[in-house]
Amino acid sequence: MAFRGTNHGVTAQQVIGDVITGSKTEIHYDFSGFGGGGQASGEIPAETLERLAGEFVHEGTAFALLLERLRHEHVLVLTGDPFTGRRTAALLLLRQLGATPVRAMDRDVQPGDLSLRFRSRDDARGHLLCDMEISRKQPLREAHLLALRSRLREQNAYLVITAGRSPYVEDTIVLAPWQPPPAEAVLSALLLKRTGTARASELLALPCVGAFLSREHQVQVREVVQYAAILIGGDQQKIKDFPLIALERQVQEWFEEAETPVQLREKAFLIALAAFDNGPYALIAELSDILYKALRSTGDETYQEPIPVFGTHIAKRLQGARARRYSAEEQTEWGPVTQVNAGFKDDRVAPIVLREVWTGHPAARPAMIKWLDTLSTDGRPFVRTRAAATVAVLAYTDLPSTMALVIERWAGAKEARRQLTAVSALTLADRINAPNIPQIVDGWSIDDQDPKRAWVAIRALGLIGPQRPAESLTALRAQARHQYEKRLKQPSTGSGDQQVAAELPQSVALLLLSHSGGPVLDALLPALDGHPSSRALALEGFLTACERLDHSGCPPLLNWAARSGSVTNGVARLLRTAINDRETNERAENVLRAWVRAADEDAGTAGALARLLPALAAGPREAARLDHLLGTVPGVDGQPRPEVASRLRATLAHA
Repeated sequence: MAFRGTNHGVTAQQVIGDVITGSKTEIHYDFSGFGGGGQASGEIPAETLERLAGEFVHEGTAFALLLERLRHEHVLVLTGDPFTGRRTAALLLLRQLGATPVRAMDRDVQPGDLSLRFRSRDDARGHLLCDMEISRKQPLREAHLLALRSRLREQNAYLVITAGRSPYVEDTIVLAPWQPPPAEAVLSALLLKRTGTARASELLALPCVGAFLSREHQVQVREVVQYAAILIGGDQQKIKDFPLIALERQVQEWFEEAETPVQLREKAFLIALAAFDNGPYALIAELSDILYKALRSTGDETYQEPIPVFGTHIAKRLQGARARRYSAEEQTEWGPVTQVNAGFKDDRVAPIVLREVWTGHPAARPAMIKWLDTLSTDGRPFVRTRAAATVAVLAYTDLPSTMALVIERWAGAKEARRQLTAVSALTLADRINAPNIPQIVDGWSIDDQDPKRAWVAIRALGLIGPQRPAESLTALRAQARHQYEKRLKQPSTGSGDQQVAAELPQSVALLLLSHSGGPVLDALLPALDGHPSSRALALEGFLTACERLDHSGCPPLLNWAARSGSVTNGVARLLRTAINDRETNERAENVLRAWVRAADEDAGTAGALARLLPALAAGPREAARLDHLLGTVPGVDGQPRPEVASRLRATLAHA
């Protein structure tokens, strides 16, 4: 489910399910389907090399070109995304050259010390250094590789270094980029080898396999290997659940890795990307640093180390997050503009990230809450809307904590923006079926001790009420009666109660103009003969709905009334009662004048008003009053009487 309008991109329906627990998946391209791993330092077993060679897929890779480079250069820096098979490719490059046995080197070695590791010969001709740390303090320079290459040539040895993309590699070094084989090719090769041609073809034809492979650019090689093993096992439930389980495991890994300031900054970026999925990249990066600052100070509020002004490149950052960058036209307060957006490649990732952080890492909650508090009062509506959507997902995941730690505080806040964000959070939480939201809103709406909370609930009722109009109107009438009785006892009420009283008809108007307008209209009519507070609420809410205009300047309630005889009669009765009521007479006549002016600009509105007027003139007195109003209605800004008024008078006379 995606939130509409400026909220697009935030999803929640797919997060239903158990949290996946267990050991962290190893990062090797391991065709056995389980973490086999290489030693931190030591010789790679020959049987491991043979097993990997038997199932390695060359298709779609630059393996042959890399092999020739290694043969001549003796050392390669193999770069690429995590979990793309860099380690396996490195091992098989060495095996193909005959550089065996292969020794795995300790990854903690510094770039400047690499050549010192090859002072003396040993039995190994092949060497592998996986995921070498390249940083600002330990950059990789061309001089390091030149010294290393000389030593390796002297010993007739070869070394492959695997590393992620880094800005701290000297630009004179020619890197060896690694791109994995296509997911379909890997899966086909594994199934063919392990099951035979007929069974492999049968499995590849399954609809679920097609769906899995359709996300090819979002699937890691290790996940393809695991999926092949599950397909061969034949458990249909496991086959169905695997794609979501794989995503959940990936998210868990993102937040289980060892802490360093740089890694923590990227974790903050992942959370911000989940909250602002498919939003402007610059905005996501800006707000993620605010969260990063809050996360760093968790447990140590005196931590004041400055945030680096220039950090990870956008391409590397999005690759690590399995996200994409694209340009799109966005609607803003200043009109449409083209922006560079960022979003997860898989739309299921965002809610999983938010759930994992909120429920799996409670120590991060204080920083998350501080961050959301900041977003809730931001001057940009888009930011506040996404903050509300994020809280809605958290409420779906863990309602008690989210209510206590976020929504209840926002509802009682002094800042109007924060209260409005609480309204949006409750509304969006209800839209994604978070539990118990209607009951919470109903309870708050009749609260006679906390006007701020009541105001938030009443405003929310106008937005979530169309799904249950009778219950919503009952709650609004209860608060209206409470306000009525309070004014009888204390004519001068506080500002909080005044805001609540002013919001009640606004919510009734929203309900009346919603897709549930018919049942709402039916429920308002009996109130005309009920308690004074219910009658006043019905008339004020009705007139508020009458005053609303659509984007073209036409009154939607009038046009709706013309579609059905029963609706026309109901609207006519409410408007006639408002005209005859001393409290609402002037306002009701102003509504009719505004409708006449709108009818002068729009033929559809003119036709709707012509059908309503006869029903409105229930007797000679009402007919005379309407005739006088049509004969005296002024034009816009002092212009002559609208021409349509004469035609409407003629229609009324012949009714």
